[in-house]
Amino acid sequence: MANRAYLRVWTRDFSEATLIAQFARFLTTAPLSASEKAFKELVVQPVDATEIPLAEWDLKDLGYGAAEVAALAAQHIHLDSAYIATAKWDLWTFDIENLKWLHKPEPLVLTCHGPEYDSGLAASEGHFTSDLGFEHFFTGHGGLLAPGAASNPFDSSDHPMEKTFRQWMATPANLKEYHAKTRANIQQLFNWMDAIHQALPVDRSQLWSEGEENFEARLDAILGR
Repeated sequence: MANRAYLRVWTRDFSEATLIAQFARFLTTAPLSASEKAFKELVVQPVDATEIPLAEWDLKDLGYGAAEVAALAAQHIHLDSAYIATAKWDLWTFDIENLKWLHKPEPLVLTCHGPEYDSGLAASEGHFTSDLGFEHFFTGHGGLLAPGAASNPFDSSDHPMEKTFRQWMATPANLKEYHAKTRANIQQLFNWMDAIHQALPVDRSQLWSEGEENFEARLDAILGR
């Protein structure tokens, strides 16, 4: 199972009175796909993830932006609820089977945690979170890129696909392109974080992944900053 990456954001003055307005501003910053410039779904989840959703909207083909999604969420303002919006954003991904690059829409999940949702989950997980997708969109596979900062060394298994991938990346031009495309994904993520800091009264933010001890430091190393 591939590791996933996340963004967590905590804001100042987060309360029942500001929750929807801040959620709308958070959604506004999302770098939606050029081909799918609208949100796909909104779910209002009460109490915790084990409960049946309080409300669900299928937004496909409706062209709903941040304002419309926030207006739906405003129908159910509860401190113990989470508001989960799904969309897509464009990322570079390497197709190992065909050894080629694709720039295509990938799922993006944006969540607003009410301060009392799931026993105060927001305190540790953020008032706002985003499931960014697979970790390797931003780190590459294993420790191939910036290996000195990687928590997980490059997989040297004898699986045929892994061997083909290593052989492909042994060519300097291919490795250079792999680095460039991965850096483009990282830069888009960092640009989004800058937009969030401009749009919201951010107290702090954190990048986290399932496979890296310090995900943000790894991205900094790959980006070369």
